[in-house]
Amino acid sequence: MERVNSFLGKHLWVQVVLSLLVACVVALLLSPRRSAASTLLYVAFSSIGGIGVLLAVRRREKRAAGGSVDGLVTLDRKLRRGEVPTAPEERRAMRDLVENRLHRGRHRVAAQIGLAVLSCAVVVATALTANLPRTLGIALFTGVFLGWLVLYGNRQYRRLRAMHAELTAGAAGAAGAAGAAEATGAAGAAEATGAAGATGAAGAAGAMGAAGSTGPAEVPRATGETARDARETARSPRR
Repeated sequence: MERVNSFLGKHLWVQVVLSLLVACVVALLLSPRRSAASTLLYVAFSSIGGIGVLLAVRRREKRAAGGSVDGLVTLDRKLRRGEVPTAPEERRAMRDLVENRLHRGRHRVAAQIGLAVLSCAVVVATALTANLPRTLGIALFTGVFLGWLVLYGNRQYRRLRAMHAELTAGAAGAAGAAGAAEATGAAGAAEATGAAGATGAAGAAGAMGAAGSTGPAEVPRATGETARDARETARSPRR
């Protein structure tokens, strides 16, 4: 199944062709009197708007994933498996892709309700204008389609929210670690500066103390030697 998803992800035209064929089969089952050629033309003409939206969405997602189809397929595979990327560039691409899809699906509940109301209106209109088998077919197809759409949409939304939470938590943890490392470095630098200042102050105080202790000791000594020489000089003529 993973190979099928990867193949369909790489080749968008295959998805378009398969969707058109499925729509043609459903239309032929509901309206067997119509020819295959007219049904195919009708389905293709009715799907032009949807194909244009699909191409625009694919172009935006490919740009968010780094501009490559292989990168988009890889991110889709990791998103389905719940694998959080580890490389910084891949994490940034995954975050952009997830935020793009979350932004696009912010009105998904309202869209699902509107689609359900429109489908029910189609079933009611078919019941009022067509026979019972066709009405039952439309009702069965509408129920299956709406059920698949709601289940798949909710599961995809949970995957996107879980991946977004993992990426946000990882980014917050990295920012906190960087802030703690910066604060630790600043504290270490301040401590080293304080220690150097204290050492310099202690050295200056020691030098001043040594100079002060040496000066007064030499002065009295020099004064005593001068007095002794004067007395010896005064006694020498008497001899």
